[in-house]
Amino acid sequence: MAETADAAEQIIDESERLRANVYALLARFLARPPDQATLAEAAGWAGDDTDFGKAVSRLAKSAAGADPKTVKEEYEALFIGIGRGELLPYGSYYLTGFLNEKPLARVRQSLRELGVERDPANKDPEDHIAALLDVMVGLILGTFRGGADLAAQKQFFDDHIEPWADYFFKDLEKAKTADLFKALGSVGRAFMAIENTAFEMA
Repeated sequence: MAETADAAEQIIDESERLRANVYALLARFLARPPDQATLAEAAGWAGDDTDFGKAVSRLAKSAAGADPKTVKEEYEALFIGIGRGELLPYGSYYLTGFLNEKPLARVRQSLRELGVERDPANKDPEDHIAALLDVMVGLILGTFRGGADLAAQKQFFDDHIEPWADYFFKDLEKAKTADLFKALGSVGRAFMAIENTAFEMA
């Protein structure tokens, strides 16, 4: 995604940066096959004894021993395939059973309101899970119109991520062609639960 609004300088506290980092890492794994640098970053993460922390630890362990070529093959089997991959990571598909339906139109409307336009180099529709997670990074860090506004984060999350991302990450956890990405699915599922609870409390 490419943002068109001027980015206002924001003072973001550490907890918000950590949230943004999780969204960003998930997005990088899901946008394209993770390269060695992305795998190394994931391998360096440490988890605690929570559900999310245990999932992070599993991902770190899997990423530490992963070969980028093998991971690329796994990614392609999951999301590209011959004709299509095992999973279709699009909001429209999860919400309607078809691609390019009303959920995509609603995402595009929200992006226009935020001053964000599609990167011409990216051929995926804007309701791709990685694109939506990237938007959350921008909303948390204040790089879109209006700055780092919690209400805007909640609105975007509730409208475009919460209705289906949990189902996607659960599907990823049990995907037949997944290995490393099973651990990523666990991280995503646990993180979505944390975000959903936090936004409800807010």
